[in-house]
Amino acid sequence: MSEIPLSALSLTLVALLALSGFFSLSETAMMASNRFRLRHLAQNGHRGAQVTLALLDRTDKLLGVILLGNNLVNSAAATLVSVITIELFGEGKWALGIATLSITFAILVFSEITPKIIGATYADKLALGLGFLLTPLLRLFYPVVWFVNLFAAALLRLLRLSPTPEQESARFSPEELRSLVLESAHLIPAKHRTILSNLFDLNAITVEDVMTPRAQIEILDIDRPWDEVLDQMGTSHHSRLPVCRESLDQLLGVLALRRVLGEANRGPLREEAIMDLLSDPYYVPAGTAAFTQLAYFQENRQRIGFVVDEYGDILGLLTLEDIIEEIVGKFTTSLPGLDNSLAWDTTGAALVEGSRLLRDINRMLALDLPVDGPKTLNGLLLEQLQDIPEAGVSVKIAGVAIEVVYTEDRSVKTARLFRPHT
Repeated sequence: MSEIPLSALSLTLVALLALSGFFSLSETAMMASNRFRLRHLAQNGHRGAQVTLALLDRTDKLLGVILLGNNLVNSAAATLVSVITIELFGEGKWALGIATLSITFAILVFSEITPKIIGATYADKLALGLGFLLTPLLRLFYPVVWFVNLFAAALLRLLRLSPTPEQESARFSPEELRSLVLESAHLIPAKHRTILSNLFDLNAITVEDVMTPRAQIEILDIDRPWDEVLDQMGTSHHSRLPVCRESLDQLLGVLALRRVLGEANRGPLREEAIMDLLSDPYYVPAGTAAFTQLAYFQENRQRIGFVVDEYGDILGLLTLEDIIEEIVGKFTTSLPGLDNSLAWDTTGAALVEGSRLLRDINRMLALDLPVDGPKTLNGLLLEQLQDIPEAGVSVKIAGVAIEVVYTEDRSVKTARLFRPHT
């Protein structure tokens, strides 16, 4: 080796360290690249993404050529350092020991840690170009890679760790996808992120969570004096009204008020004419998932349904808009005189109606009141106190102090919530 200049050996060593760094960078960048982004680019005709995906679909071959090159280069670098050391200092053990430590340090800093940090930081950008370099290397060394992978595959089968196509492709559970959406604040607008998050939650809530409770349903009782019936139809803020006799227990159908206008143009409205305009009521079993019911509404071309329990008793009214609001948020329009806002005042308290849904309270006041039982604040208080409370009674639920302000007709009409201390 004495005929080879020392400068040439040194340059060769630097080249080997650079090649080792290239393989380390390639390994990290290819494995850390976002495959979903690559698939999106590949579907749009990006050649670099297509080449990179083709390599990532053969992970064993890709890692085989990278690690083969990396280990060969590192071994050559270690051997070359020994040759340079012997040329300079002879075959002394202390010299070879220092040379070994030196090349280990150089490989760690210049060929492993630094390139891998760069590869992990700029994985998506680097992967698009690395595919063009690694593909010809894989073709060149394919026989060697294939031979080595025979032993690796046999060892994996022996350990019962053979990868399957399902394991190699990234699969996310709904909870993982929801976390991915929530963590992508810098990529998705806040409104879009909220809608996607609500969509994931839609299967976790039932129709009882979003329906209008029975006590709050506006009904059209045709047994009342006819003048009152006509006046209610003319002043109602709803587009559809449940028509019944005395109560919802004798439900006759649903009346679309816009259809009444055409009938009114033909002459005085009579009960018989109203009965002819009724649509058959559509019933929804209690416990149905809200997302499932959205699909049922679409399949049956319905917009309104009555939630019934196992005995057939009506629990509440559910509309298509109720479910849509769970996805996109509450609409800006509301009934005149109805204030849906809810917030803490300057003293850290909030006055809340007993009929308010617990899910709405939790959302608006950032609380964590239990929602796996009663759906309203009134129901929660009655369940906790096991009695009809009087005004002034207080209770603490889920860390929230609640004071009953007003009760009437065996229910809590108003309660005051106090913001929990953090």
